[in-house]
Amino acid sequence: MKWVTREKAKVDRIACPWLISKFVDKSPEFLFVPRERVLDVAKQEGAIAFDTPGAELHHYQEGGDERCSFDSIVRKYKLTDPALLDLAEIVRSADAAPKKRRPEGAGLEAAALGFRSLAKDDHDNMRLQFPLYDALYAYSKWRVEQGGKLEHAP
Repeated sequence: MKWVTREKAKVDRIACPWLISKFVDKSPEFLFVPRERVLDVAKQEGAIAFDTPGAELHHYQEGGDERCSFDSIVRKYKLTDPALLDLAEIVRSADAAPKKRRPEGAGLEAAALGFRSLAKDDHDNMRLQFPLYDALYAYSKWRVEQGGKLEHAP
């Protein structure tokens, strides 16, 4: 399946392709285009738009709290893995304005900005950042196993 979003990805627009690749679509093709072209390209290519205004898979409000596109994908595809839900809190803290922020979100945002400046394009950015999300997912699995405690991190 083809997926399309805005170019010059930082947090959510890299986290979402990671999530899609690992849990939704085993052979996705990602397109990164200028903001004003996302919905047109989605229509032309038969692609699913994400993290752009007007797309189903975009930021939304829930209980007075801002959720990001990563959350939209988790919700739409009924992903219930507790470690993914923990990771979603980190992504949300880095990319949205939730009431309850996870401290890891600040580090994720800083790393994402650094990777974006190192990458030659958005596909290179995904290649560079996917191992970071693999590591954060492993960390989230560990946190869930520990009951969400941060003491004695591995």
